[in-house]
Amino acid sequence: MLDRIIFGDNQFFGINHMSEEKADALMEKFRDLKAIMNVIDIAYDAGIRAFMLNTNERAREICDYIRQHQDRYAEMSFYPSMPYAHKYAQVVAEKGIFGALREVILADSTAGDILGMVKKGGMSLFERDMMKVMQILVDMEMKIFKGLNVKVVFLQNIVTDLLLGLGVKDVFISFASYIRDKYGVEPGFNSMNMPKLVDFLLECGIDNPIVCSSINKAGYFMNPDIKDYEQTIREKRFRPMAMSVLASGAIRPQDAIEYVCRQPQIKSVVFGASSKQHIIETKELIERYSR
Repeated sequence: MLDRIIFGDNQFFGINHMSEEKADALMEKFRDLKAIMNVIDIAYDAGIRAFMLNTNERAREICDYIRQHQDRYAEMSFYPSMPYAHKYAQVVAEKGIFGALREVILADSTAGDILGMVKKGGMSLFERDMMKVMQILVDMEMKIFKGLNVKVVFLQNIVTDLLLGLGVKDVFISFASYIRDKYGVEPGFNSMNMPKLVDFLLECGIDNPIVCSSINKAGYFMNPDIKDYEQTIREKRFRPMAMSVLASGAIRPQDAIEYVCRQPQIKSVVFGASSKQHIIETKELIERYSR
């Protein structure tokens, strides 16, 4: 069962698609973990129990803190989105492909972890075996959430849409099967093109897939257009999750939430905010229009 309200993390990493100035201000505001946890505490105390985190280094800090205070966050659940593509791109740019493999794959790995990678096909990193590399990367990223309640593991939109463009069915099928079989949770997919992805996943035989994408009244980041999104949501068998519902502040909150929540097929609403007032107001609007 998907959570109706999920708190996102873009604000913690200085992401604002409408204003570079606001993005810089957010980056400065959330420079240390204490500031991030203050906002998470506001959301948790307001009754929000589900959190979507991209698997970057800040996610590791957040999860470490929550593991150390599990009594405080006993009801918290996570929706990780992986891999964090920018992290890998930066390491490759700085250290080259082989240096990146050493740092990313073997960092923080025990002897047992490394042996498990070899058994799974660790040398496949040099043999270009995409499926085994995918499994190794998933295992590495999932270590961030060890011991925590994970509900859905998402393939990050940059990777999803690249593979979608290439038409690589085997990776989607393998990812979905691996997440279910190894971790016992649901696979999910983030995308900037929900209509095309939903059709593709259904062609892959992935039944009733979970797809998270921008859904908002302004058509912001909705490719190819808002009409195709609305038709897909009405007619296709999948579980849509809405993010970017406020279109980075371009839509009045009441109008934005009403638009999303009046579509009963939408299972979850993901939103990020950095102030107590906005967190509580958005949660209350979602609850009001979901009745």
